[in-house]
Amino acid sequence: MIRIQQTNFDLDAEISTLRQHNAAAGAIVAFLGTVRDFSANAQVHAMRLEHYPGMTEKVLHGIEAAAHQRWSLQEVLVIHRTGELLAGEQIVLVATISEHRRDAFAACDFIIDHLKTEAPFWKREQTPQGPRWVSAQKNDQTARERWNR
Repeated sequence: MIRIQQTNFDLDAEISTLRQHNAAAGAIVAFLGTVRDFSANAQVHAMRLEHYPGMTEKVLHGIEAAAHQRWSLQEVLVIHRTGELLAGEQIVLVATISEHRRDAFAACDFIIDHLKTEAPFWKREQTPQGPRWVSAQKNDQTARERWNR
C-alpha cells in the first residue's frame, strides 16, 4: 500500500493494523524517517516537500512491485508526507511484512534505497541563512547501486 499525504501518521497504529491484517507474519520491519535538524553543516528548522501527484505514486508502486518479485512478502506499506514539516517530524514510513525476518529486512532496505533515489520528491530546507533546495546525495545513489550487483 502506498500513501502520500500531508498529515502525520501514528506509527503504533500503522504497525498494529499491519499485524492484524497479517496474522501469519513472522516479521515486520519498519523504517521511520524523520526531518533532521542539520544538513550540510547548517541548522535546519523545517523542510518543504513537494511531489508530482500520479508520477510519484507510479514510481513507488514500481519499487513495491520490484520488492515483491525479489522477496517473499505478505505486505508492504509506504507512507510519505509532503508539505511543510518541522525538524524532528516523521517524514516517511516503510514497513515490510514477511514470514521470515531476512526477507522483511532486505526488502525494507531495498525500498528505502530506491525511494530515496527514484521517487520524485522535491525538498527545500529552511535554514537560518534562508531556504535551499536539497540535491541528490552520492551516498544514496551508491546505496541503491549495491542492489544491482
